[in-house]
Amino acid sequence: MTKKKILIVDDEPSISMLIEFNLKLAGYDVRCVHDGEAVFELLKPFRPDLIVLDLMLPKMDGIQVCRELRRQNNAVPIIMLTALQDVTDKIAGLDNGADDYMTKPFSPQELISRIQAIFRRTQSLPGAGEPVVYEYGRLTVLPEQREVRIDGKPIELTPKEFELLLFLCRHRGKVLSRQQLLHGVWDYHFLGDTRIVDVHVSHLRDKIERNARSPEYIITIRNVGYKLTGPQAAEPPSPSQATV
Repeated sequence: MTKKKILIVDDEPSISMLIEFNLKLAGYDVRCVHDGEAVFELLKPFRPDLIVLDLMLPKMDGIQVCRELRRQNNAVPIIMLTALQDVTDKIAGLDNGADDYMTKPFSPQELISRIQAIFRRTQSLPGAGEPVVYEYGRLTVLPEQREVRIDGKPIELTPKEFELLLFLCRHRGKVLSRQQLLHGVWDYHFLGDTRIVDVHVSHLRDKIERNARSPEYIITIRNVGYKLTGPQAAEPPSPSQATV
């Protein structure tokens, strides 16, 4: 089996060497660069499956790198590393397309666990009995193709946004707590930062709702979490397309 490729972007040699050592020990193909611009020089020749990206970098900082990757429609999963405790810095990473973040200092084993969780989620196949299509009015989700369409037109989602939407589809009408979403989508089996969920829900609403401030699909249940609702498709499904 081909090794998964991970790009480490950190300008502190002691940290990048520690991460590289542990990821190689875990069986990954690893490359390291030490500034933001070097990411784009290595993207095509290396083709990373995941990027571990420090926030504070020379030439281009982590936010700028993340923003440019998403502007190019590059959906590679990104784990942001930050030494800053300020919540706004963490949220800024998520707002610009990071899938997850970790605060320094951190355990290399926890980083590996989060990487493994992302790979499990991005490679998971539809479960037994999974419909070929989830269709709710204007919204269509195709699990096998990992596609989402609004009014028949494809829209770009990051891997984590897609996984969140698919998880909500699989539990349509059920109120899901933020902790349940962290467990189901991020595969966290511990108390994680639920603001990750809120930021990704906000991004999803911006992409699938007519009015993100008055959503018809992803509804906030105050003090609890979220649920997916919305109109059923107007026409009955064909035998090859099971509408939920």
